[in-house]
Amino acid sequence: MGRKDYENWLKEAKWDLETAKVLIKEKRYNTAAFYAQQAVEKLLKAALMYQNESAWGHSIRELLLRWGQITETEIEDLLNPARELDLHYIPARYPNAHPNSTPHEAYDEKIARNAINNANLFFDQIKIKLEENED
Repeated sequence: MGRKDYENWLKEAKWDLETAKVLIKEKRYNTAAFYAQQAVEKLLKAALMYQNESAWGHSIRELLLRWGQITETEIEDLLNPARELDLHYIPARYPNAHPNSTPHEAYDEKIARNAINNANLFFDQIKIKLEENED
């Protein structure tokens, strides 16, 4: 893992968050929520790579706990947003997660906006921490 890996994951995380914002404008709410989840997953993987740690898995909560432990960062205020974002990993994409509907029918603007707002919390706090470490 080198600096380039970290930078590539961070770039892709930012791209996914921007994609989520585009998708919400097009009323693609389930996919917007999924991209918000993906943005934070990739952000945390970039943050772990920045620490020269391996980054594996899809659970934002687990990645966050690991990053918080390694960096000795207070993460309590991100645990609930992490749990909420984790809920979009499967149900936002797969019809069998919704017995009487499909993901695009089950998701609405409020759910998607909440996911994007949660993602923004992560970007604000983790970006600040990464910038502090670069000084």
